[in-house]
Amino acid sequence: MASTRMLLRKPPGSRLGVAAFIAVVAASMLLAGCALHFADNGGNLPSRDKTIYVARFANLTRVQGINDQFLQYVKDAISSRGRLAVVDDESSADLVLTGEVVFVGGAATTFNGAYEPLIYQNTITIAATLTDRRTKKVLWHSDGISNSAQAPAVAQAIVPTSPQFLQQNLRGSDLLHMTDMQVAATQGAFANQRMMQEVAAELYADMAYGL
Repeated sequence: MASTRMLLRKPPGSRLGVAAFIAVVAASMLLAGCALHFADNGGNLPSRDKTIYVARFANLTRVQGINDQFLQYVKDAISSRGRLAVVDDESSADLVLTGEVVFVGGAATTFNGAYEPLIYQNTITIAATLTDRRTKKVLWHSDGISNSAQAPAVAQAIVPTSPQFLQQNLRGSDLLHMTDMQVAATQGAFANQRMMQEVAAELYADMAYGL
């Protein structure tokens, strides 16, 4: 941005400079608009393909139902981009996305002086494959896409003014009335939600752009 401002700087009082400045700004806005318009065109996806069927991911973990929870996040991530329409009938889809929830787990990362856990880090790893339904050709595959999120286990480990905490329905005053078990449960659930949202978004980006 600093270099852009230097290029646009003109001597004060110069009408020609002002006109040129306006022209450059207008061109920049036009280019920015184009970039935004094409920002999510899914460059790795065949242009003719408009619909996708997301199959139920296999669950290779011991966490029951995690694959069903993740399935909705994947569908939401794809739908929100607008490039592909998610359909419920595989026979009507251009593309088919299949996958596996490979790993889900948490480990304590921060402790107090008595070596009691203060913060856990939850992690999820998934594998996925995108296939052309008509030709059965594999268009994209990843063995492992991972994401992690921190989950405070006690109120003392929470910063009530942090963006992560403010995204929740809780407020700092609520923590005063919660037990450590309630804090751990609510923060663990929120961490899992954020973790799955982010790994679903990463899955879409990798799939759509061949990263």
